[in-house]
Amino acid sequence: MNYIVGLLLLAFSVLTYADNVPPDVLVKNTTVDVTTILKRDKAVLLNDSQKLYALIDAKVLPHFDFNQMTMLAVGRYWRQATPVQQQSLIKEFRTLLVRTYANALAEFNNQVIEFKPFNMAANATDATVQTQVKQPGAQPIPIDYSMEKTDAGWKVYDVSIDGVSLVTNYRSSFATEIRNSGIDGLIHTLAGRNQQNAPTKPATTK
Repeated sequence: MNYIVGLLLLAFSVLTYADNVPPDVLVKNTTVDVTTILKRDKAVLLNDSQKLYALIDAKVLPHFDFNQMTMLAVGRYWRQATPVQQQSLIKEFRTLLVRTYANALAEFNNQVIEFKPFNMAANATDATVQTQVKQPGAQPIPIDYSMEKTDAGWKVYDVSIDGVSLVTNYRSSFATEIRNSGIDGLIHTLAGRNQQNAPTKPATTK
């Protein structure tokens, strides 16, 4: 699952001019950019998780609407959370996806990402970009990006992997945790998981 989640983040890494870029072009252009970076700097980045997380934080996260994603993932319990709890949930969910993406980079090995024909009305504010990941000796994995046009450009708010929504998948596990331990319990669980996967400094030699 970590590898697949990494793939869904793969196409949103290095554009700084994305405000006016159509969603399909954003996906295509950034895919080329990020795969180039992976081929060139993968060994260096994987040897220094501090640099890897900093890169993800700067290049990937601006293209995702984590407020909307977290709200959808928490579902009906979102309204029960206090403003402070909501901000904590956004922070920990954001960190969770960063950690997941970092782990997935280690498994990326030049897979081919193809793009399906894209059509969108001129005044559309919501769109789905359909892609598939081709791997030698395996069936292609369809990945659909649900995107919304905001004042800051197109943002991803959900991804469906082989027909399964990322937000819906997290909603199920989040709901179970909230029923068992409450909203603070979910925050604590996410924070603990993120702490376990916190970045480490590379070993130094004398």
